[in-house]
Amino acid sequence: MGLYVSSRERTSPGKAVLTLLATGLIGGLVVALAMLPLVGGTGLASKAGADAFTTTPADLKLPPPPRPSTLYASDGQTVIAKYFDQYRVDTAAGKIPKVMKDAIVAAEDQRFYEHNGVDPKGVLRSLVANLANGGVTQGASTLTMQYVRNALLYGADSPEQASSATDQTPARKLREARLALGIEKELDKDQILTNYLNITYFGHGAYGIGAAAWVYFGKTAPELDLDEAAMLAALVQAPSAYDPIAGDKAAATTRRNYVLDQMVKTGAIDAATATEAKAAGIETDPQDIPTGAGGVENPKWGFFSDYFTSWWKQQPDFGATPDERLNLLRRGGFKIVSSLDADLQKTADQAIAQQIGTDSPYALGTVLVEPKTGYVRTMAVNRLFSTDISKNGPNTGGSGKGTYPATTNPLLSGGGSVSGYQAGSTFKMFTMLAALDAGMPLDTMIYSPNKYKSKYYGGAGTSKCGEFYCPSNDSPSMTGNQTMWSGFGKSVNTYFIQLEERVGADKAVAMAEKMGLTWKTKPDKDQAANAVAWGSFTLGVADVTPLEMAAAYATIAGDGVYATPTPVVSIKDETGQDVEFNKPATRQVFSAEVARAATDAARCTTGYGAATGSCGGWSTAPGVSGSVGGPVAGKTGTTENNQAGWFAGFTPNLAAASFISDPDNPNHAVGSLSHMPTDVSAKVLGTGWRENPKGSFTPPTKLVGAKTNSPWNGGPEKPDTGGSTPPSNPPVNPSGTPTQGSSTGPGRRD
Repeated sequence: MGLYVSSRERTSPGKAVLTLLATGLIGGLVVALAMLPLVGGTGLASKAGADAFTTTPADLKLPPPPRPSTLYASDGQTVIAKYFDQYRVDTAAGKIPKVMKDAIVAAEDQRFYEHNGVDPKGVLRSLVANLANGGVTQGASTLTMQYVRNALLYGADSPEQASSATDQTPARKLREARLALGIEKELDKDQILTNYLNITYFGHGAYGIGAAAWVYFGKTAPELDLDEAAMLAALVQAPSAYDPIAGDKAAATTRRNYVLDQMVKTGAIDAATATEAKAAGIETDPQDIPTGAGGVENPKWGFFSDYFTSWWKQQPDFGATPDERLNLLRRGGFKIVSSLDADLQKTADQAIAQQIGTDSPYALGTVLVEPKTGYVRTMAVNRLFSTDISKNGPNTGGSGKGTYPATTNPLLSGGGSVSGYQAGSTFKMFTMLAALDAGMPLDTMIYSPNKYKSKYYGGAGTSKCGEFYCPSNDSPSMTGNQTMWSGFGKSVNTYFIQLEERVGADKAVAMAEKMGLTWKTKPDKDQAANAVAWGSFTLGVADVTPLEMAAAYATIAGDGVYATPTPVVSIKDETGQDVEFNKPATRQVFSAEVARAATDAARCTTGYGAATGSCGGWSTAPGVSGSVGGPVAGKTGTTENNQAGWFAGFTPNLAAASFISDPDNPNHAVGSLSHMPTDVSAKVLGTGWRENPKGSFTPPTKLVGAKTNSPWNGGPEKPDTGGSTPPSNPPVNPSGTPTQGSSTGPGRRD
């Protein structure tokens, strides 16, 4: 049977092509539908045949629509961020107003409640209309078929799958129809309509009615009124063409009014109501969709969210590649309870804000880690996590804009170009731990001159005597006999370079590595490769991140147990089932006795006082103890030229690492601001202790005092002889080549 085409229609070649396309597509679908076991618009020729066709086979199962995953604080209630590739706000059937359902049915599928997923009358009607107009002017898809198409499109894992979901071919239409018939057997009409409204794209990045209500009107879906519902229903056909915000408002009004007229036609509203709604005009209240690190609720919490995202992308349980894992996060609908303590995070943000503003080129940040679990409890810094740098200040290290107040650089966790910051005398902890682990007791006494010519070659800055590394103390008052208690509490450089000589720099480096530190810059990697000669290591010339240092100091609070830092406590899928993932790895790095001995010396720094020895009368951070109001230990750290300031410390239940530096220019001295990390740490550790005042520091019992003839207890030394060295001391530089210092800055001051 042929199709008659009038002479007037034949005069336009372009129109003829459109006609052929329309008749080919729709006609092909009609033929295909004719082969289905359908009779008229409602009946079935044979139940067996119908069941075979309408039962959705395994290979045609619809994928679930992508659902955003939500990251919560440790309370399981406070939302930190949402992760999605499509902005959605899932809305339950009972929350979608009837007027919205009526509007979409009137606009898109007025026979929705009469057909079984495919509407043969609609197919024939569209065929006639398209032939009459010489092109595709009217579609044949039902709401159920549109839902199928959208589900296949949004569930696609590849461009090929997305293409097959939208190809304008009879084969695709037939598959769509087959799925629609199967779905109509499994779901009732209200369920289908709800699913459709939750997956349909409404423009401006809004997927689903919940997102559309917010983006266009600043409302939730239940709050939509008649004219708003009609406007949203009008958008489905062509969101850009009928855009009431940035598009042609006249076109949007015309289409909205058409929907209102169709609602009168279906009996959803009367003519008078439609007339009143048309007279109201179109009023929108545009809202931005969430942006930033997956839609962060608080721009200051974006650094934690970004750290979590990096962690997720490294988990092999979530996919074969980082991209697959990220795709799963954005589409899997997970409920993730993080380790972040919302109250402590707010305290940290406030403590930082009291010290410095977001408009400063200096970054002041802190990280808190829980001992033995590795849970990261806070990540705070005086920056906004944002890609909008239009209002950023000048770069202090060169031309262009700096990274303040807005940046997405991982200033606290490291990664990419962020290697961290030199941490100064906080590194003395690693030398002391190595010495204690080797059996040296806390009362190991070494004469510590104001300046000491070491046996290590090289040097940095002014810390050089000829070809040898030659550090000096911050104050001449430190000269004299020191023990680990007084040497650590006062931060005596010349004590610790001698202690490092005795135990071996390689042992101190190895201790730091066992506690989670990694070397990221080429100078640091080169030094670590010849660790036996890295004499300046004990004064903190390597770049490290606050996260690494907090986890390292948490090892001491945890009686020598190192726990890999983690941002996650639990994960549930969209059905509420627990999702398995790799829990933090833990390992015993050194004995509890070593940890307790190091803690006893570190109590000297904070003014809390050692339990088993003398701190020597003063320390570098004596006010911390009073601020915390409980047991606290730690260490301050600054550079030789005050280019960075640090404090790393802990209570029995929390470890903190705080720093201040200029991320854009490491040579930009912090000057009088170097005390700020200590103040911030004291504030957050104190809040943490008051929230959970449990535990205490157990004093050491075996590493307290040495016998008078111990080879480790050298007694007084002359200032420039290099100190006493036990027989087991390794050669400091077998190659004889200068290896000290770092290209990123000079030696340490305290």
